[in-house]
Amino acid sequence: MDWDAVLLFILAFSGAVSLLLAQIDDVLDRLPRIIRAWRRVRQELDGGSAEPPDAADGRARLAPSQPSEEADGTTTP
Repeated sequence: MDWDAVLLFILAFSGAVSLLLAQIDDVLDRLPRIIRAWRRVRQELDGGSAEPPDAADGRARLAPSQPSEEADGTTTP
C-alpha cells in the first residue's frame, strides 16, 4: 500500500465521518418537533383534543385569569 492510497483512505474516512456527524446533528435538531407531533397524534387517537394551533412551540399559552397583586399593593394584569 503506497502513501497515495493511505491519504485517499484518510480523506474518504474523514469525509464520511463529517457527513455522518452532520446527519446526526440534523436529526437531533428535529427530534423535539417530531416528539411533539407524535404526542399530538397519540392525543388525537386517544380521543382528546390537540393543542391550539396558535401555540407554535407546542405549549399552550394561557392568559392569567385574575390580575396578581404585588407586595406593594399594586396589581398587574
